[in-house]
Amino acid sequence: MEPSETEPKVALALGSGSARGWAHIGVIKALRRLGVEPDIVTGTSVGAIVGAIHALDALAPFERWLLKLHRGDIFGHMDIRLSGGGFVRGNRLLETFHSHFGEPRFSDLKLPFAAVATDLETGHEVWLQEGPVGEAIRASISLPGLFAPMHYQGRWLVDGGLVNPVPVSLARALGAQRVIAVSLNEGIVGRSFRRQSGGPATSPGDPTWLDRLMANMRDHAAWLHLRALEGDAEDRDSPGLMQVLASSLHIMQDRITRSRMAGDPPDLVIAPRLDHIGLLEFDRAREAIAEGEACVHRLASALEGIR
Repeated sequence: MEPSETEPKVALALGSGSARGWAHIGVIKALRRLGVEPDIVTGTSVGAIVGAIHALDALAPFERWLLKLHRGDIFGHMDIRLSGGGFVRGNRLLETFHSHFGEPRFSDLKLPFAAVATDLETGHEVWLQEGPVGEAIRASISLPGLFAPMHYQGRWLVDGGLVNPVPVSLARALGAQRVIAVSLNEGIVGRSFRRQSGGPATSPGDPTWLDRLMANMRDHAAWLHLRALEGDAEDRDSPGLMQVLASSLHIMQDRITRSRMAGDPPDLVIAPRLDHIGLLEFDRAREAIAEGEACVHRLASALEGIR
C-alpha cells in the first residue's frame, strides 16, 4: 500500500561494511514481519547492493543464491590483476549482477532508492539516483586498494563509505521524515587483532582474511606481488600489511559514522554485532542475516513509534 499523505515517510539507510552487509537482508525481513515497510531506501557500498535489490523486489531469490555461496565461488567473481587502481577490476561482479537482475535503471525500481559514492578527484560525496543501477552499485562498492575505481557519469568514483558510511542525510534529502539507520560498525575497531571466535587477541602469525585470500590466489601473478609487500622476515612480528589496512579502514568507518550520525541523527539505529566476520567473508551470509534479524527483534519496542 502507498503511504497516505498524512503518514510520515520512513526510510531505511543501509550502511557500508563489506561481508557484514548481508545482515541488511535479515534487518529488512524482520522489519517486514513487524509491519515496517520503508518508503525510501538509501545505501552505501554493500548497503547499496542490498538496497537496490530490495528496491527491485528481488531480495528473496538473492538471499537463496547467497546461502549457496561458498568461499571458492567468491574468488570466481573477482577478476584479479596486477596493474591499475585496485587488485580487483570489478567487471566480473558487474556481469554477475546483470546475469541475475538484467540491466535495470533507477526508473525501473519499485521504490525510491539512491546510493553513495566518493569522487576520487574532489573527495566530494556523490549521490547516485539515475541511470544504470548496476554501474551505480559498482561505483559505491569500490573499496580503495581492493577494487579499481569506477568511471561513471564522467567521474572516477570509489566507495561511498569514505564520506558517508550510513547515508541518513541522503534519506532525508529524498523526503524521509523518519529514518532507520543500519550501522555495521559495532565493535569493529580492533577486530583484526582479535580471534574470530571472540577470544584473546591474535598473534601476528595468525591467519587473517588476507591469508585466505592469498591462498586462493597462488596461481595468479598477483600473489607474487602481494608477497613482495609482506616485508622481510625480521618484520614478521609486526602487524601484516592487510591487518594494518583492515584495522585502519575499521577505525575510519567507525569515526566517520559517529561524526555523520551525530550531525544528522536517525530516529533509530540498528547495529548488528558482526565484528567476528571479516571483510571478504561473503560466504558467511547465514550468520550475518540471522544477526540482522535478531538485532531488529531486540529493538522491537523501539520500533513502535516508527510503524
